[in-house]
Amino acid sequence: MAGTTTATTEFELIAKLRERLARGAAASGPAEIVAGSGDDAAITVPPGATATSVDLAVEGVHFRRQTATPRAIGHKALAAALSDLAAMGAAPGEAYVQLGLPEGFTESECLELADGVAGVAAFSGVTVLGGDLSRASVLIVAVTVVGHAPAADALVTRAGAAAGDELFVTGELGGAAAGLLLLERPELAAGLPDELARGLRARQLEPVPRLAAGRALAEAGASAMIDVSDGIAGDAGHLAAASGVRAEIEAELLPLAPGVGDVARAAGRDPLELAASGGEDYELLVALPAESAERAAAAGGAAGVTLRRVGRVVSGSGVSIRGRNGELEARGFDQLHGPPPSDPGAPA
Repeated sequence: MAGTTTATTEFELIAKLRERLARGAAASGPAEIVAGSGDDAAITVPPGATATSVDLAVEGVHFRRQTATPRAIGHKALAAALSDLAAMGAAPGEAYVQLGLPEGFTESECLELADGVAGVAAFSGVTVLGGDLSRASVLIVAVTVVGHAPAADALVTRAGAAAGDELFVTGELGGAAAGLLLLERPELAAGLPDELARGLRARQLEPVPRLAAGRALAEAGASAMIDVSDGIAGDAGHLAAASGVRAEIEAELLPLAPGVGDVARAAGRDPLELAASGGEDYELLVALPAESAERAAAAGGAAGVTLRRVGRVVSGSGVSIRGRNGELEARGFDQLHGPPPSDPGAPA
């Protein structure tokens, strides 16, 4: 790991990271842990069914070190991975973190990144059981998370939506996209209350996975679910494709986070288009049969989120986002081709 730390070997750094991450480990998780970090592999005895997700955060694609601290990078890497478990209705269990460290990334920065991971692990009830590290040309954080459920049919996929279902989202949209614009173009914060600007930046840098809400919605009868990571336009399309249906979103029903309209207009953007295509809100888009909607709203409220209807599921294919003046030209973030052409603020 030459150039990464001063007089610290790879194994010494691993030991320090292990100690740091152990501070954030949950006292116990759904799985029985037989052997954790420090051995060649972790050994667990999981109950019921498991859901496993792998998420990758690459410098220059998913974040920039000029605008995100190491702690924020670690926080977001684990939170984004856990959001996938939330969309399945799984209870969080274990996490594994792999780091690619570039030349000049210091020991203190590495430990700060680990503190960000540990903080999310602590409030989410996750045990970090291990990982790996290597040199890399840019900073890379790869996270594998494992969630649990009593049985496979307790988990929710993208593929269960049916014509006649209603579409709902948890929380508010557009905050992360507006926060990214503020990070990339600080002049857009002129006239915006400081507390509001900080909140929008936090939505981008320190998202909160909707784990409790995901479990509550699964138990309340959700037919399909997906987390809003690439923008509701793109993610509704993924849900529709998996379910073999058409998703119709009503733009006027999209719940905008406070300040999104101000930032969007300052940037010359349509607030509704920003909310539809911006992504990284890590809210949940859920399809619910009509008879489950009231029960799901109550369950979401008990889990700390407000469930808002944004559209419906019909026969057909694809997705449409209808505004007052016709359909919005909105699509989600594409990992291989980047953000929509109208989105100058997204990482590239």
